[in-house]
Amino acid sequence: MEPLKGYQKKFLKGLAHGFKPVVYIGHKGLSRGLIGSINDALDTHELIKVKFVEFKEKRHKDAMTETIQAETGCRLVGIIGHIATFYRQQADPEKRKIQLPLRQTKKQ
Repeated sequence: MEPLKGYQKKFLKGLAHGFKPVVYIGHKGLSRGLIGSINDALDTHELIKVKFVEFKEKRHKDAMTETIQAETGCRLVGIIGHIATFYRQQADPEKRKIQLPLRQTKKQ
């Protein structure tokens, strides 16, 4: 998956604003089962939030978000506080819920 452009991240952040986290990372950290849960959630929703319950330091969150991206093929939209937002486009075009803007729209 290509990196997200700034205007695409802004669009996705707007969509995710009212979402609740669907996956929580606790004291056990990232496990195969948790990566599987993130994969399933991305397949279903395309855009998800993940909450870091135990890992509050930036370096831990950064390392985990890198691992999540590498393992699931998703892209980080952003991190606010202890909640990270991830996006992965649905492989099946008929099941896609989100249509990313292809180019930035100009303000009038």
